[in-house]
Amino acid sequence: MDYKRAIPRILVLLCISLVLATSCKTSKKTPAKPVDITLEAEEFDGFYQKFHADTIFQKSRIKYPLQGQKYDGISRTRWTRDDFELITTKVYDVDTTEYKVHYQKSETEFIQKVWIENSGYLSEYKFKLIGNKWFLVSAVEQDI
Repeated sequence: MDYKRAIPRILVLLCISLVLATSCKTSKKTPAKPVDITLEAEEFDGFYQKFHADTIFQKSRIKYPLQGQKYDGISRTRWTRDDFELITTKVYDVDTTEYKVHYQKSETEFIQKVWIENSGYLSEYKFKLIGNKWFLVSAVEQDI
């Protein structure tokens, strides 16, 4: 037998055996429990309260480019970060002796409308649940 030729073959077989032996080891560790990474959606009422009370929070929850516009009867202006007027009054707190109010809430959307009958004034805001967080996605302010 030619030992010079047999030694590399024996080394290859030993390496293969070693790899197979270590990969076939059974572990006595218990398998990891699956982690539930689903996040709960932000609760709207808490978001809505904070949105109106905290201007920094409000600015962080406006989805730009913001849909809608401001219309004064002469010009229509698209909202930008610089000219959007922050919202301070919740729709629930609007004076209904002067204004008409309508709001509609679903699990993923909240739309509020405030207007003065036969005056040309209308305010409409739309909030949407995006990635488990609420955002203002549309604003219309009209006073014609």
